[in-house]
Amino acid sequence: MSNLSLDCENLKPFVSDEEVNKLQSEVSLCHDSLEQGSGKGADYLGWLRLPSNFSDSAEIDSAADSIRNICEAFIVVGIGGSYLGARAGVSYLNSSFPNQVGRQGGPEIYFAGQNISSDYHADLFDLIGGRDVCLNVISKSGTTTEPAVAFRLLKQMMEKKYGSAGARDRIVVTTDSSRGALKSLADELGYKTFVIPDDVGGRYSVLTPVGLFPMAVAGINIQELMEGARQGEKLYSNPSLEQNDAYRYAAQRHLLYQKGKTTEILATFQPAFHYLADWWKQLAGESEGKNLQGIFPASVELTSDLHSMGQWIQEGQRNIFETFLILESSRRQLKIPAFKNDADGLNYLAGETLDTVNEKAWLGTASAHKEGGVPNMTLKIKDRSPTSLGQIFYFFERAVAMTGYLNGVNPFDQPGVEFYKKNMFKLLGKPGF
Repeated sequence: MSNLSLDCENLKPFVSDEEVNKLQSEVSLCHDSLEQGSGKGADYLGWLRLPSNFSDSAEIDSAADSIRNICEAFIVVGIGGSYLGARAGVSYLNSSFPNQVGRQGGPEIYFAGQNISSDYHADLFDLIGGRDVCLNVISKSGTTTEPAVAFRLLKQMMEKKYGSAGARDRIVVTTDSSRGALKSLADELGYKTFVIPDDVGGRYSVLTPVGLFPMAVAGINIQELMEGARQGEKLYSNPSLEQNDAYRYAAQRHLLYQKGKTTEILATFQPAFHYLADWWKQLAGESEGKNLQGIFPASVELTSDLHSMGQWIQEGQRNIFETFLILESSRRQLKIPAFKNDADGLNYLAGETLDTVNEKAWLGTASAHKEGGVPNMTLKIKDRSPTSLGQIFYFFERAVAMTGYLNGVNPFDQPGVEFYKKNMFKLLGKPGF
């Protein structure tokens, strides 16, 4: 059963069904490369079968329960794929104000190491100063500058507060199985550890303990999440473009890119999708942006951004296409009241739900952008449940891998990321640089 559906009606003036269907043989070849591990980046295909092979829920839930019982603030230390998936899950599944309401007795969730801002981290220390704190440090190597610096600061603070032994019981490490600075430190100091599989890259790691452990601490049912991912694995492992929405989405993206649509805007109408869009941007951008090619992934949050970016999208350069990410059913409904003095002129909406208005805003926007020369498609999501989120994660992973192969790049490496690091290390005077 699918909790997702793809609507491509607003692409028809720009991409024909015939063009999509002609891609079937190429899609089938790329699919076989994924399934057989014969394509580029084959050493990093462990994510393909993570849902069906998942067996760690008891260990993750047990460790999460232990942490929830001893801390008021839980800090996830990581950058990129080491934190975006968890943050997407927390914001998608929990309250709009997760640290204030709806925590189900668990700790407040904060993030560190995703930037090198003194103000951000100093403010974080001020915030957690009087709280009992636990950490989850996520890094395959343990030497990535941003989270490594944050961990140094937090480790020093916690050892001063709890002593070395007390801090040990409050720090959980997610890292490589056998090597790296963080793995060595965890072994030396006796930290609880979870493993990042060798064959799963960072941006594909949300369905490993990288994403699952922080989400479990946040009170999310990871068994339901993985059940959704298993459903996604079954649905999106079919080579048929007619039966596989993830591949059809990938094929449409590939054809639009060939027609000069070089930027994709993921447009959401729910604040809860904000960090899901950020996760998608890393997944797509780091997977596809190579060899001087690739779709540039951008995102907008509507209707808010219709009052800031709407003019550009409607009448700016026509090198863009949109994917609307639409929630079919909110958890709660609010109706617009009638006022006797209809000063704002909104009585015509009295009795309507906010969802109804939001839906019409989406339909009106999609139609206007299509008329303005912006191809768009819609991915509808049934609800804000762990099952739906698991499917979403797997859907986008499959689709982005397919788009990368169709474009002839390795979607599982990121050589360009190293260039800024080399320059930064040289400027900082790091030995060897």
